[in-house]
Parts: sequence; structure tokens; C-alpha cells
Amino acid sequence: MSVINDIENTITKIINDLGYELEHVSLKPSGRPDLGDYQINECMMLGKKYNKSPKSIAEEIVLELSKGDNFTNINVAGPGFINLTFQDDFLVEVANKISNIKENNIDYPKKRKILIDYGGANVAKELHVGHLRSANIGEALKRLAKLLGNDVIADVHLGDWGLPLGLVIKQIKEEQPDLIYFDENYTGPYPDASPVTPKDLARIYPLASKRKSEDEQYLIDAQEITNKIQTGVPGYRVLWKHVVETSKKDIKKVYDELNTNFDLWLGESDAAASVPEVVNIFKEKKLTKLDDGALIVDVKKDNDKIEVPPILLVKSNGTAGYQTTEIATLYNRMKNYDLTDVWYLTDARQSLHFLQSFRASKLSGIVPERVNLEHLPFGTINGKDGKPFKTRDGNVMSLSNLIDIVYDATSKKMNKDIVGEELLEKTTKMIAIDSIKYADLLPFRTTDYIFEPEKFSDLEGKTAPYLLYSTIRIRSLLNKAKEEHVSYDRYTILSTDIERQIILKLLELPKTLLNAYDSRSLNDISEYIYNITSLYNKFYAENKILSCVNNDVKNSWLFISNVVYNVNMLLLDVMGLKVPEKM
Repeated sequence: MSVINDIENTITKIINDLGYELEHVSLKPSGRPDLGDYQINECMMLGKKYNKSPKSIAEEIVLELSKGDNFTNINVAGPGFINLTFQDDFLVEVANKISNIKENNIDYPKKRKILIDYGGANVAKELHVGHLRSANIGEALKRLAKLLGNDVIADVHLGDWGLPLGLVIKQIKEEQPDLIYFDENYTGPYPDASPVTPKDLARIYPLASKRKSEDEQYLIDAQEITNKIQTGVPGYRVLWKHVVETSKKDIKKVYDELNTNFDLWLGESDAAASVPEVVNIFKEKKLTKLDDGALIVDVKKDNDKIEVPPILLVKSNGTAGYQTTEIATLYNRMKNYDLTDVWYLTDARQSLHFLQSFRASKLSGIVPERVNLEHLPFGTINGKDGKPFKTRDGNVMSLSNLIDIVYDATSKKMNKDIVGEELLEKTTKMIAIDSIKYADLLPFRTTDYIFEPEKFSDLEGKTAPYLLYSTIRIRSLLNKAKEEHVSYDRYTILSTDIERQIILKLLELPKTLLNAYDSRSLNDISEYIYNITSLYNKFYAENKILSCVNNDVKNSWLFISNVVYNVNMLLLDVMGLKVPEKM
């Protein structure tokens, strides 16, 4: 339990002992430091509940709080708001306790087993700017959920089953018609090596996609090839596997650059074998009906405020619908993992798809009612014109090119004399990636934002370089103290107002983490780390830490520096940012 939660429990008991039934007091940081460090607002609710003046209730509580030694300047403001200020000696004690972050400065919610589906890369297609937010937000939510004590499984859920793969193989067949995979009388063995490279696929898919829009026969051929892949025609299935594996290596390389890691590398194809069983479940429960030769399931509700169409379980040509594959994926997840939650990170355009899939999954019993299914949509990355960010020729920008743009902006600001020639490229790439990730996590998840590489890579303001540089500087300070054999194992004296502000900000960490977890968004954490870093930088600028002649003060200053450093390292890791050695 966190220190702040423990303080709240103590105040809650005092209020309950006065005869006012209250589940839990929530201390709010004061917006008026002259009135107090924290504010208690519950008297307004208690006044209404007990038909009494909130101010009189507040005065009763203040009288009891005044009997303790932890608070000073306890006062009632307005109609019944209680302001309180911590005693300095108590904050010294608090600073020592919260230095053990995971034990005393984090509150852990009820443990869940969560599968997070993010990434969403499509096989044979180059990762583009639209995949960035899913990767960054999903990875950070995974790390946050783990930090808060949950069991978490991350699944990339590749798009590897459907027409896009048929189109790719149709184009390969046109370009290399003599490949053995296309001889349906041949039974093997087939080559181990893929006939195409990631570079080939980056060229082939856009070409095939364009051609299917212009040539009806080309599309029909691709659909026939898709059917051959899905029905297991040997040569087509082997070539499909080559394309998938070749593409996965390239996809993994980009995700590795983004410091995004998955436990499962499953795709839509892994659910294909379960589709017949899923269809039978719907049939057995008499949830299906025929509509122009297709099998559909009605999922609308009487109180729907939008039109919710039925799911297309089986198309008129006998193939599975898009939602059917989604439900089959959920079917496998329920069977293989004892989950309490499944979270999906995709853009908002898929909201209806997930609404339909979730309803059908619960309606059929494939997903038990106790399991929480959430679609977590996110906003878009826009150019300075406010429209989705694209290349100069109007095409969707690849993720690799986007990273290169920020890398170039970052490289102009790097000091090779500090970093060293040997580490320059690696460090520049690390900072560029961090700059992208922090900018991506700074706004609330559903908020659009402007892609501004020069701003992202700036050393000032709410940027990753500012946070990284500040954190590295604290590490350097602590290393120098170690070299000078200065110990800082305890905090003994609070000597400046800025230290008080830092300790109070550190007390906000548990609620910041829980707010981020509950909202499924990293913006609270992104703001918090900027604020605590800015406070520390003010403290650093105002005090000559290592040259301080008072050893108790110096040791306390180093102690609080170490606490801030550890909090920064913890939160940077949650956000998926790496800290270079120098910059």
C-alpha cells in the first residue's frame, strides 16, 4: 500500500469514528499552496447525506486531525473544504518510505489476467504511420499493467489470412510463373528459401492492390488464389508460408526498433481451424438465420443509438466473414488462457466491428460474461495541415521513413564530442525513437496530434530529449557522489521549499499510475514525469549539491535526487523509452 493511501485510510477512520459513514477519503493536491498541500472535499457529500452543514462537519474533522502530529495549518475554506499541510518532520519520514517505490509508492488494483491485442500489422505490407500509435500505446499499457501486478499477454495479431495475401501471390505468379509452387500436380518437396525478399514485398503489394482496382479479372484470380491458400492447396500454402515468414522478419525488425515486444506472434490464420466449430456453436444455439444465401447473426439491441448490422458469419460463397475470424480468435483465447480481460488497440474506424464481434461472442457464450472485452481506439497522427500525415506525393508514409525523418532532425542537435563517434548513430537512433514514442503518448489516447519532428527532438519543453538529458544528468551526479564516497542512505533534513514540492509530487505517483491504468492512456504519466523532472531541474539549478558544506543537507539532497532518478527510470521504462549512456 502506498504512503498516500495509508494516510487516506487514517483520515477515513477518523471520519468514521465521528459517526460519518464514508468508504474512503481521497486527498486532492491543492491548487492553493498558501492554503494547504492537500484538500479534502468529501464534507459536501456528507452534508447532503446527513442533512447537516458541510462546514460544521468539516470543523469536527479538523478538530480531530489537529490532535495528531502529521499535519499543520489545518483549515476550512468555503462551504466545507478542508485544507491541510504536512509537517516537515512527517515529510522527511515520508521521503524515506517512498524511496522504496514498488512497496510504498504504488497501489496495486485487483490482479487481472489481460491479453492485449496491438500492433495489427498486415503481412506482406510495409508498416506505415497508422501502425505507430497501436504499437506505442499498446506496449506502454502492457508495461503499466504488469507494473501494477497483472498477468499480461501481448499478441501482435497479424493480418495474414485473406485477399491481401491472394493479391501478393497473384502478382508473384505473374512475375515468376515457372515457380514450382504453381504446379498443382507437384507434391513436393518444396524449396526452404523464400522466392521473395522484404524489399520485393514492399513493391509487390501496392502494385497488386492498384491492379485489382483496375482489372476485374486480376481480382477474380486473386480471390481464387486466396481460396486455394485457405483450403490448403499444397504449393500455394507453402508459398503463402514463405511470404508470411519473410514479412514477419521485416515487421519484427521495425517493432524491435520501437522497443515493442510481443509474447505471441499469432495471426488471423491461427484461428482459421476453429471457424467451423464457432459456426456450429451459433447454429446449435439457434442464433443464425439465412439472408440471400449468407448465414448471419443479429446483434442489435433495442436501446442502440446507432445502427448495428448483423454479423456476416458465413458468406454466400461459403467463406467465413471478417467478424467470424475475430470471434474464432476469441474462442481460441478463451480456450488457451484463463483471461479476465481482452483489450484491443486499433483506430476508431473499427469500433463497429468490435461492437458486433463482442456482442456475438457474449451472446453465443464463446466469451463468458465475466470476461471484460474492450476496444481502445486512438486518434490520428496529422500533418501541419491538420490532416492525416502523408508523404509529399500524398501516399501513406511508411513507419521506417517516419523514423528517418525524426532521426535526421535529432542528428542535427547531437553533440558528437560528448557522445563519441562510436556511439553517435546508435544514440541518435535511440533518442529519435524515444522522441516519437513520448510525443505519441503525451496526448490522451483518442486525441489527434500534429507530427512535428523538430519540436519532438528539442531539448526544451515536453519532449523526450528534455527528460532523457535531465535523467542522465541526475545519474552523472549520483556517480560523482559515489566516486567521492558520499553516502546518501537516508533523508534527514528538509531544507528548501522546492524539496517539499518534490516530495509532494512524488506522493502523487500512485494515483497517476492508477489513473493511467483506468483510462487506458499514458497521458497522465507523460505529464507527471515532465512535471517531476521540471521540479527537480529547478532544485538542481538552485543548489550546489556536491559542494554543500552541510553533510546532512548534502546527503539529503543526494537522497532525493536518487528517488527522482529511480522514478524517472521506472516511468521511462513503462513508456518504452530507453535511456542512453550520454547525450
